[in-house]
Amino acid sequence: MVRIRLRRGGKRGSPFYRIVVSDSTRARDGKYIESVGYYNPLKKDQLKIDMEKIEYWVSRGAQLTAPVKSLIKRIRRENASKETIEKE
Repeated sequence: MVRIRLRRGGKRGSPFYRIVVSDSTRARDGKYIESVGYYNPLKKDQLKIDMEKIEYWVSRGAQLTAPVKSLIKRIRRENASKETIEKE
C-alpha cells in the first residue's frame, strides 16, 4: 500500500520533515517514490505542500497519515482565511 507520510531529517533537537509518497513496508526514512512538500515545525512559515501531487496520489489510492492530514487541513484553513481577507 502506498502512503503519504512524513520523512524526518535534520539533526537531533531540530527536526525537519519532507512529505513523501512511499510504500508502507519501507522504513520511515528509507527510499521513497516522490517528495510532495516539506515542513519545518520550528519555523511557523515553513510549510509547503504541492496539493496537485497530493490529489493525484490520493486518486491513485494512496493513504494519508494522520500528521499529513492535519497539515493539509492547516493549509486549507490558511488559504480560506486569505481569500476572505482579499474579498473585503
